[in-house]
Amino acid sequence: MSNIQRLLENRHNDKIDYKNIIEKYPWIVEKNHKAILSPDSDGLLCGLFMSHYFDWTIEGFYDGKVMLLKDGVKPKDCVFLDMEISRSDIRSLGHHMLLLNKRTKPVNWEENFKNCIQPNNLREYDGKHDFRLKYPLATIHILMGIVNEHTSVILDEDSIPALYFTDGVFNVLFSYPENVLNWLNYLDAEKKDNPLNIIFENEKYTTIINLMREMNNFFRERDEISVPHERGDRLKISTKDGDHYNTEKDGSNYKINQNAVERVEKFLNLLSSLTKWEYKNHSWNWDGFKLYKFTKSSFEKDRKTLTNVNFKDFIDKNPLSWAMTSGINIEYTLETPDKME
Repeated sequence: MSNIQRLLENRHNDKIDYKNIIEKYPWIVEKNHKAILSPDSDGLLCGLFMSHYFDWTIEGFYDGKVMLLKDGVKPKDCVFLDMEISRSDIRSLGHHMLLLNKRTKPVNWEENFKNCIQPNNLREYDGKHDFRLKYPLATIHILMGIVNEHTSVILDEDSIPALYFTDGVFNVLFSYPENVLNWLNYLDAEKKDNPLNIIFENEKYTTIINLMREMNNFFRERDEISVPHERGDRLKISTKDGDHYNTEKDGSNYKINQNAVERVEKFLNLLSSLTKWEYKNHSWNWDGFKLYKFTKSSFEKDRKTLTNVNFKDFIDKNPLSWAMTSGINIEYTLETPDKME
């Protein structure tokens, strides 16, 4: 028996309780909320989806180094989509591995994440014991499952390439099949009325060659939007060094420059054409932003090992957000030099 099969023993019978999630986090199916997105394909899909079904407005973007937020809007009035925010008064939805060791859980853990929907936390998965079992899909997939409990989510075959592409899910399917199957079972993907059923149990994609052709078509359309040093499936808002990017002064505020807006709108229209989720351009803000700069670092950069003691010291720094990117590293964000109001 392989190591992952040993890890998966006795983990096949638990099921997500979508109804309970909605009861605990009713805001996820409420209309007219404000959203802050991660500026990659997953965040953009989540924004497109919530704008289509619940008329959410996109008020800003956050990538761990920079946040652009409509002037006059407060973070606590928004829902962060495709990232977890470790603040009790901020609502968020993400899918990264966060906890190092569930046997030495930080005392403020439940409080800081009480408004965060997080699949690994739902199953009490941690990096020390369960890293190979971490959630393998994108935020949009669990979001569709949750919303479908409240409002029927309609998908057809055309949406599949975009929903396989995001967060490299098409690669994960064949690299970690045991774990993907375990999570699809947990998410109730076998049920015909679950939108995940259309994505992962669709007869059109039962042959590898069909999947390859559809993904190749999507890549070519994405590549037509790309420019040197910028892929067409994301909005770049910061440099590697943490400086803001694709933005320019707009009076006392900032706006995303026109070329970048045109590129991301082309990608949103591509996603819209495939998913049939309407791109409502009036719901997306591209200017009038207040600019926040944060400090992003990692255990690797700090030359620290991922131990219980170091994790506690890290939590004591009150990080804004983070993700365990490997079994030995965490990338994290601190509220400095700026703080969220």
